[in-house]
Amino acid sequence: MTTSADAGTTAFDVLAIGRSGVDIYPLQTGVGLEDVDTFGKFLGGSAANVAVAAARLGERTALISGVGNDPFGRYVSAELARLGVDNRFVVTDGQFATPVTFCEIFPPDDFPLYFYRKPSAPDLQIRPEDLDLDAVRNARLYWSTVTGLSEEPSRSAHFAAWEVRDRAPLTVLDLDYRPMFWESAAAATEQVRKALGHVTVAVGNKEECQVAVGETDPHKAADALLDLGVSLAIVKMGPKGVMGKTRTHTVTVPPNFVDVVNGLGAGDSFGGSLCHGLLAGWPLEKILRYGNAAGAIVASRLECSTAMPTATEVAALAEQSATEAVNV
Repeated sequence: MTTSADAGTTAFDVLAIGRSGVDIYPLQTGVGLEDVDTFGKFLGGSAANVAVAAARLGERTALISGVGNDPFGRYVSAELARLGVDNRFVVTDGQFATPVTFCEIFPPDDFPLYFYRKPSAPDLQIRPEDLDLDAVRNARLYWSTVTGLSEEPSRSAHFAAWEVRDRAPLTVLDLDYRPMFWESAAAATEQVRKALGHVTVAVGNKEECQVAVGETDPHKAADALLDLGVSLAIVKMGPKGVMGKTRTHTVTVPPNFVDVVNGLGAGDSFGGSLCHGLLAGWPLEKILRYGNAAGAIVASRLECSTAMPTATEVAALAEQSATEAVNV
């Protein structure tokens, strides 16, 4: 593996590690892939999307990931840079191809994904020695996802990064459980519980919380996450909104209702806004309200990475929602 640029030690606002690749989205909706004639090509991968979302909101952002030595790999690196994400920590793997993900779009709530990542993907080949540990240590916020724990050597790289972070504030774990990447849910649970001992913020939906801590009830799940040492647990509750819980208070924020075009990027947009709000030191209610607004905006658009909203767009919807709530 070789890095795309010399790794510096500048303190990034957001440093994320995890999946990157190419999303191939149908430009026709409501039909299966077998009947689609035209597609669009976009930067994809959860960690890459979160990094783009944070950059769009004005944060100085970088991504640790891997791509293949192929045209799609060159596209991913270039597109990250075009969208404001420093790509110096993206490594090029000579063995595995840049992954491609197809989706089907059946609004409002059916978006099947088809991952082409076998037998492995470059982002799962990141080794501990590929890390710039100074960059990891100095990042104001460090973002990881559970998918990176599914294989070696990526798993070891994640734990090496957390060791050097030493549970610094704003060390975030996205519970992002994708069953197709794991041999079993039990294997995921084992690794996630180990990881939770190294982070300060955990965020996931009810199903992901069940894998992490065996609970789907939002309050019980949040309590279990807090018991493992995180200082902030965020549980996404779908149509019931999102709940954030610390040891001293709990906040629940209702969702924003929009005409959904493609719901796949909403969680990553929420993640980028979460990073922005945490870095700004906002109250928890505002962090969650703005995160919901950011997710809703992307859900109303076809693509993911290039659909990430600006701070002005997020604020407009979030404040409109706050006003409507007061007037109800």
